Amino acid sequence: MSKHHGNDNGGGQTWCCPQGGFSFGAKSALSRRSFLKGVGYTTLGTLGLKDITWKNLSAGVAAFPEEPLADFRMPLRVKPILLYETPTRAYQTSWRSWGGIQTQAKAEEEMARIRGELSALKKKADFPLEFLPVSGAKSSAEIDRLKKELAAADVIIVYAAGGWLDRFKKLEETGKELIFFCRHRSGPVYLWYEIISPRYLRQHTDHLALERVDDSDVVIDNQEELLWRLRSLGGWKNTMGTKIIAVGGPDAWSQPRGVVPKLVEDKWNFEIITVSYDELGQIIKEAKKDPAVVKKARQRASEYLKIPGTKLETELSFVQNAFLLEDVFLALMKKAGCRAITINGCMGTIMPLAETSACLTLSLLNDAGYLAFCESDFVVIPAGVLLHNISGKPVFLNDPTYPHEGIITLAHCTAPRKMDGKTMEPARILTHFESDYGAAPKVEFRQGQVVTNIIPDFASKRWVGLTGRIEEAPFLPICRSQIEVSFTKDSELLARRMPGFHWMTGYGDYIREVGYALRRAKIHWDLL
Repeated sequence: MSKHHGNDNGGGQTWCCPQGGFSFGAKSALSRRSFLKGVGYTTLGTLGLKDITWKNLSAGVAAFPEEPLADFRMPLRVKPILLYETPTRAYQTSWRSWGGIQTQAKAEEEMARIRGELSALKKKADFPLEFLPVSGAKSSAEIDRLKKELAAADVIIVYAAGGWLDRFKKLEETGKELIFFCRHRSGPVYLWYEIISPRYLRQHTDHLALERVDDSDVVIDNQEELLWRLRSLGGWKNTMGTKIIAVGGPDAWSQPRGVVPKLVEDKWNFEIITVSYDELGQIIKEAKKDPAVVKKARQRASEYLKIPGTKLETELSFVQNAFLLEDVFLALMKKAGCRAITINGCMGTIMPLAETSACLTLSLLNDAGYLAFCESDFVVIPAGVLLHNISGKPVFLNDPTYPHEGIITLAHCTAPRKMDGKTMEPARILTHFESDYGAAPKVEFRQGQVVTNIIPDFASKRWVGLTGRIEEAPFLPICRSQIEVSFTKDSELLARRMPGFHWMTGYGDYIREVGYALRRAKIHWDLL
């Protein structure tokens, strides 16, 4: 494979999908286990499963789940706290600051207003969200008394009606994410509506003076503005510390071995668990000898092909084997205690083992709410995990082409069908294009659908964000699932700013949420 398109196998040809993963054979100076140990990755065996066999993997594995997608995400826990003062009148001097909350009675009214707003916000949220009780604080000492509740929160919403910088500092010391809410017209006007920029964000200078808080953390009046920030932080929370299985080991498209996965571990705290192809091959062989597993795979394949809008255009056995492979991957994830998996060396390595391609299998897992990616490309995988956790919807890892005249073609063979998280798009089940083998879905993506595109760089320093619109799902002689996406930006500008290679695409506009979360990972959001 050309070094410019996948891993170099010395053959002088190029393919969309890599033929094999890491080389741990005679050409490698390191053994598989010593290499993994050196870069910090674990193997499934180190998790307490010394002999990885189908028998001990499948033990206790429940039937394939149908839980709602939102159940897969941990709730974001939010602590609302009202900062205010109750000043005492003084003669011939300034005895009060700006603001409509000057008495305890007004503060109680305001906390009731906040509770009502947050109750409505929770009902509207399309992600798991939990609000802790609303508290009020007139001093740093009162904040100290909230220590236990603050420790339980992921995010603190600071309703900055009054008070001074010592209270902000006290909340900063918790290490929690902070969002500052100020009122202009939605209720009694707040003091910090006037001075949050010069006094706090800029600390009496002309430039931002804080490391963990900036202007994007300030909301005035608007509950929708508050909601999308919480959605972003919920996605970020669920992405940090992701545990993911890498069949064949972690990799990165055309990058030096180990560099990108290490960056991912550092920035996102990913735990990458390796399953070798030797181990996978043995598991598949054993699973194929299990009559119950084979029967279930055939039954589920039959049910799948009866779904309206599904058309079979490859051999039935390829589809049946894809469902059996799905059972194997599901068992691996259950045993490892994770919901994410990726495959290195998708094509030449896995085909002889599974007697199908992994394309349909990955599509099925994504539709069920798992995260399943081909190519083990950790340049783009964090983008997929983040976008999924923000939106609650499956995501589409794809190969981009060259933008021109406001159009770009995006394609791959592993697309989910349930891109909106609910509805199965029509699909033709074909062979994987480049091998003309196995089972791969050609998903008929929704025409007119707005999509979020994330374009990560190889160095994990700059991701490009681009919204677009699906104009059509053509049938070019390229990867099976393909979309023509229109965009409003200059085509040459996009071409010049595109980093890395693979893109991540999802239904809906989540550009703001992605950018807000990326600040926490210290990745620049280059929004076109």
